[in-house]
Amino acid sequence: MSTICTELAGTAGRHGGRPAYSDRVDGAWRTRTWSQLRDDALVAAAGFAALGLASGDVVALMMPNRSEHVLADLGAVHAGGVPTTVYATLAADQIGFIAADCRARLAVLDGRDQLDRWLPVLDRLPDLRRVIVVDAAACPPGDRFLTWDALLDLGRAHLAADAAGVEARWRAVAPSDTLTLLYTSGTTGEPKGVPITHAMALAETAMVDAVSILPEHNAAISYLPFAHVADRVLSYYLPIRRAAHVHFCPDPAQLTAVLRDVRPHGFFGVPRVWEKIMAGIQAVLAGEPDEGRRRAVEAALDAGRAYVTAQEHGNVLTPGIEAAFTRADAAVLSPMRGLLGLDRVVQASSAAAPLPVEVARFFAGLGLKIFDAYGMTETTGAVTANLDDHFKLGTVGRPFPGVELRLDDDGEILVRGATVTPGYLGRPDATADAFTPDGFLRTGDIGALDADGFLRVVDRKKEIIITAGGENVAPSLVENLLKEHPLVGQALAFGDRRPHLVALITLDGEVAPVWAAAHGIDTTDTAALAEHPLVLEEIGHAVDDANTRLARVQQVKRWRLLPAEWTAESEELTPTLKLRRRVVHAKYADALASLYTP
Repeated sequence: MSTICTELAGTAGRHGGRPAYSDRVDGAWRTRTWSQLRDDALVAAAGFAALGLASGDVVALMMPNRSEHVLADLGAVHAGGVPTTVYATLAADQIGFIAADCRARLAVLDGRDQLDRWLPVLDRLPDLRRVIVVDAAACPPGDRFLTWDALLDLGRAHLAADAAGVEARWRAVAPSDTLTLLYTSGTTGEPKGVPITHAMALAETAMVDAVSILPEHNAAISYLPFAHVADRVLSYYLPIRRAAHVHFCPDPAQLTAVLRDVRPHGFFGVPRVWEKIMAGIQAVLAGEPDEGRRRAVEAALDAGRAYVTAQEHGNVLTPGIEAAFTRADAAVLSPMRGLLGLDRVVQASSAAAPLPVEVARFFAGLGLKIFDAYGMTETTGAVTANLDDHFKLGTVGRPFPGVELRLDDDGEILVRGATVTPGYLGRPDATADAFTPDGFLRTGDIGALDADGFLRVVDRKKEIIITAGGENVAPSLVENLLKEHPLVGQALAFGDRRPHLVALITLDGEVAPVWAAAHGIDTTDTAALAEHPLVLEEIGHAVDDANTRLARVQQVKRWRLLPAEWTAESEELTPTLKLRRRVVHAKYADALASLYTP
């Protein structure tokens, strides 16, 4: 039976000379081949073994996207341990909760920023024996700390002395063993540990690979945290299967530059990433002074949308639509995708939350089909997806072969299959609540299936707003319409047990200064812009436009533009950029209350 250990050995044997992972160092890419990656992973495994890591012990990782992150993870796995990546944006108390919950024995941290988050809670973690620091200059003195280089030196010595013992460790790993422990983002309470086994991860990669249209040994970019199941599958487990070449982008702010440099064959973005790319393009187009050029671009975008729409399930791609797209693509769309670094993309995808259909339609105008998928940490990623040969924009596709999916009486999506976790770490109560008597996972999401079997996600079950009049409103529907305007960065609809809906809105920190300059406003300060009459007037138009497309009960009656963006650091968003509604409700309780004051 296969494990990630045997899969890596096979890939290193068949494709050892091919590039595996590349890091940007001093302006140039530094690349490890697949054989080098495996050799270095075994050294890391030997180092962990020398430190006393036992089978099943947890190694906590807090690092950006870089080769050392994968090596530490693979090293822990090959030593028989269980790696868990902790989101780098978490506060000290949150880190302490996770490390204590999983009884982490070792931690591998990148440098000073990560250390500053861990040091306040180390005295509360008696199970944590050693802390390994990649940045040697940041490593504190003391027996509890050692550098990454010191770990590797320890590993080389241990491997030389007991190579057979190190090999025995990874060969003893079984498909049913836990490959990684991922924690939920905690949108509705304390995070829960989700064990993902080797068998689950390999089943997921097999499903995804079977429907992939990516070329062999595809180029990819890793920029989402490895604490996110999507990047683990797409930038770690799947590349081992495909011998792909992954380029790391540790700073998401540099994603645009890395995209243009790498020109990947596939690109995955959570909805907010696609929304921000769209907002940037819209801001540029809105600032185009040449009316003729702007009309030419809009006509090309119309041709792109028609081309993609004609390929949706049940539609027909006519020769006329295809010819119009070919002309528009050559003259306008292909160069535009090239400027974004998306010109080689044959498989664009999105997940973590439903991609607003308006965003999908916008990128369709560029000739890009964004294949929306649905899954969660508990299902090891995607269990449904839109595919190249059958897709419907605005849905999350159909279930993968082998995945059982049905809707409960209240519309909750229920899933059963080989990629579903057996339960939560140390939480038998939560595990029992999460499954139906016949073994289906309760996802907590409300969905709808159309006549063709395509799934649409309505909203989170616990986030549905029930107004004072008893009407059910999905807040994400309202929020997505508000976020269609490029100026809007985030929005929260509110109104549970209230007579009507209100909204809190923030500006997009990248688009707002561009918009302001185009409208003769001489400040780039977000807080100042949030009070400017022209900005407030434009946000009012955005709200009015959204309301015209909503039923009366769904419409936003009053709203407030806040002076600061919401981020994972300020805790309104999860690390995967989803709203933490409880945090927003508590943090802005006075602002929300004022919206109901006459």
